[in-house]
Amino acid sequence: MRVYLPLTLPWLAELHRTGQAGPAPLTAYAVTPALREWYLSGSQEELEYAALSRAALASLRLLAADPEAPRRRVVVAADVPDKSAVADPDRALDAEALGEVRLTEAVPLATMAAVHVDAADAEPDVAAAAGVIHAADEGDDDARFTVDGAADHELLWYGVQEIDGLV
Repeated sequence: MRVYLPLTLPWLAELHRTGQAGPAPLTAYAVTPALREWYLSGSQEELEYAALSRAALASLRLLAADPEAPRRRVVVAADVPDKSAVADPDRALDAEALGEVRLTEAVPLATMAAVHVDAADAEPDVAAAAGVIHAADEGDDDARFTVDGAADHELLWYGVQEIDGLV
């Protein structure tokens, strides 16, 4: 199963140093049955993009919790065994948890397919969004507008072999 693991640049550096993301449990995003149901008419590619977008939003929450991290969202795409990615059935249709899976094992670097990272020019918008993400979660429309501004920046694609240059 392809999963999208939200990270920060310091966490990506740690992954590069240790050769894995972990320890488990980890929260990631994937094309789950609930995500498919939510996006009734989407191709597999569109569904994968939706899962990637959910992970990018989760990366923003990680940045809000780590004020020292560079203000760039990071998402790693990895292929994990289906049995190690478990969706919470009690939250399956919760809009906040769409596509969310809990990884029961650390994710080895060898299973990673790509890294998605904000460009440097996104940093001011990402910083602003990280500062108001919790207010947006609570329904503040101005904060939601700011978070959407960060989401307007497309994450850049990097091969796993390019992690060294990113960290």
